[in-house]
Amino acid sequence: MSLPARKVTLTINGHRHGPLDVPEGMMMLDVLHEMLDLTGSRLGCGIGICHACVVIWDRDDGTSEEVQTCITGAEFFDGKRIRTIEGIAARNDKGEVELSPVQQAFLDRFSFQCGYCTPGFVNAATILLERLKREPVPRARVEATVAAALENHICRCTGYVRYYQAVRDLILQTPGLTRDGA
Repeated sequence: MSLPARKVTLTINGHRHGPLDVPEGMMMLDVLHEMLDLTGSRLGCGIGICHACVVIWDRDDGTSEEVQTCITGAEFFDGKRIRTIEGIAARNDKGEVELSPVQQAFLDRFSFQCGYCTPGFVNAATILLERLKREPVPRARVEATVAAALENHICRCTGYVRYYQAVRDLILQTPGLTRDGA
């Protein structure tokens, strides 16, 4: 006996997948891992608290948000565009991997220890930087803005300080992400 399936079509990291026959109720994290071999998103808590499993949902209006894949069924993503951690870095003309500014900042700051939570932190910081390109934050509000963007992410190795510092410094060093005033 098999579970009833639904057809799900996804655009992940710019590539169309599907329609896929996905068992009803299958979580997106399982689809990523088991059907698409995209294993960078992590199963941490399994109940949507730690945010190690988040992907970036790119909305049609140009905004993005994090979605926990351990508690969100694949059918939610049908027809949507998402980015996983595998889609954050890019390849140059020579085929070499070029890390995103967020990934490079985390490496430069030695932000992670075990790295299990890192995909979620990278995705959250990526969304934050993209938002700040559209809506710069006052320089005096950078610390609070970073804290608000990362506060739902859990790092069991207690790497918070370095993650926060890396994102703060990246924001302050990137032209156009901050503005003067209150």
